[in-house]
Order: sequence, then C-alpha cells, then structure tokens
Amino acid sequence: MVDLTHLRYFHAIAESGSMTAAAKALGVSQPTLTVAMQNLEEELKTTVFLRERTGVTLTATGEELFRHAEQVFQTLERVERRIFAMEHDDAGSFVVSCHESLGAYFLPRFMSGFLHSYPGIEILIANTTSPDLVIVKLFHDAMDVMIAVDAPPPSRPVEPSRDSLAPDTVFDPSLHDATVRLRTGPIIYAARVGQCQELVEKLAAMGLPSARRLVCGDLEMVKSLALAGIGAALLPRRVAAYGHPGKLVRLHHSLPFIRDVISLIYRADSHKTSAAKIVKDALVAFGKSLEVEATH
Repeated sequence: MVDLTHLRYFHAIAESGSMTAAAKALGVSQPTLTVAMQNLEEELKTTVFLRERTGVTLTATGEELFRHAEQVFQTLERVERRIFAMEHDDAGSFVVSCHESLGAYFLPRFMSGFLHSYPGIEILIANTTSPDLVIVKLFHDAMDVMIAVDAPPPSRPVEPSRDSLAPDTVFDPSLHDATVRLRTGPIIYAARVGQCQELVEKLAAMGLPSARRLVCGDLEMVKSLALAGIGAALLPRRVAAYGHPGKLVRLHHSLPFIRDVISLIYRADSHKTSAAKIVKDALVAFGKSLEVEATH
C-alpha cells in the first residue's frame, strides 16, 4: 500500500523537478525526501525518478504514477470540501421515514418549501425505524368514523334499539341515522392499523357492531372506498381531509374516536451536522405549524 505522505512528496518533487525545491516547499529536509522516495520505489518495485545534476526527471512509471497521484489528490480535495460542507454548510443527504398516509398530506407541502430553500440538502423518503430515539411532539390528529357527504343511505335500514347504546350516549335523530348506517355496514378500515382495531372495539362496546366489515391493507384504500360512498370508514381526520376537503365528514360527534399525536422521531446518536440540524428544525417548525392551522 502506497503511503499517502510519500505520494504527496513524490507529487511535489515531480511538479518542481527538484528535490531541493520540493523540500523547501514542503518544509522538510532533503534527506527526508530522499528516504521517502527510496521507500516509495521499493514499495512499487520500480524507479520513478532519474536523478540528474540539474534535478530529476520522471521515468515512464513515474509519469504514470504522477497522473494517478493528481487524480488522488483532486478526489481528496473534493472529499474534504464535501465533508466540510456537511459539517458546516447546507449540504447532506438525509432519510425521512413516515407512514404513507401521514406522508401523503405532510410531505408535499413540507418538501416544496424545504427543497427550494435548501437545494444542497437531499431528502430520501423511507419507511423504517431506528433504536435510541428522541421523540418531539408536533401536532394532534384523531382516528374517527368518517363518511362521504354524498354517501347513499343504507340499503337495508335497521332500527337500532335505544337500549343497545351506552347509557351516557345522547340519543337524537342524527345519531339514530349514524347507528343505522354502522349496524348495516359496511364499515371500512385498515386491519394493520392498531387504532382502527381499537376504534372497532369501542363501537362494539356501544352495541354498534357492523353487520359487514370491509377490511383493507392501508388507509389510502380505505379513503378511496369511503370517497366512493361504499360505507363509513375509520380514518385519521387529517388523512380524510387532505386532497378532498369537505368530502369526508365525521359520521356523528357522539361516536367514539381515538386521539393521536404526530411526532418527529430521530436517532439520539445521529451525527449533528449543520444540515442535520436544518432538516430537524424545519420538520419541527412545519409540523407545529399544522397544529397552529388546526386551532384557527
């Protein structure tokens, strides 16, 4: 393996054409250069210089080594600039991981502003988790029972018993219609989302088990079916609202829902470069702005 210091010495000698001039430029003694070149030639098993009274000239192998040495030092210079930029400037590559439904309404607005402001920072989107995490709360949401505003009435109306509802539930005509819809179904939800299962259990505890259940793989499919008027759907309110404002509404305010908090999660041991702080602070600021929007 060629010693990088020896390669730098060789490059300086080749550029100056003189051991004496190279020693002066490098701030080392000429004997130090002589020993270094001897070690370099021994390592490469070749002669890189022809020593003459007026200086040195490169051999054929020396010319080849010089070309590659220049490429090596140019590469190192680029790497040094890149590392400095990652530590101190707005540059770097980062992975942002989130649930696809959260990302569908959170990321487009965030990315459009962020990428314009920080062109040197690359953002990769993934669905992964990491150990040793720091959690920063950003904004609130809720898993709720949603229905399309123009959904058709149930095809098989059923009169729910007043006694089947929880004692503290206010019984009114609109709730009556909501319970009819839930009991006749279908109720649409994503089985792999724990909050959906929890909400189904809460509805069942109120005496509102659905006669028909339409189980999907993800929230986006649930939303599509709900928008098509297929039935009531269990969706986070923000997921229901993005892209189709006003099209999906709560089935009834008296029905149970599951409160949720959306948080930024990042590795506690992550390297704190300038760009990393920019990404984290931008995500926190944008997330908290959504909480402010919801209160106005």
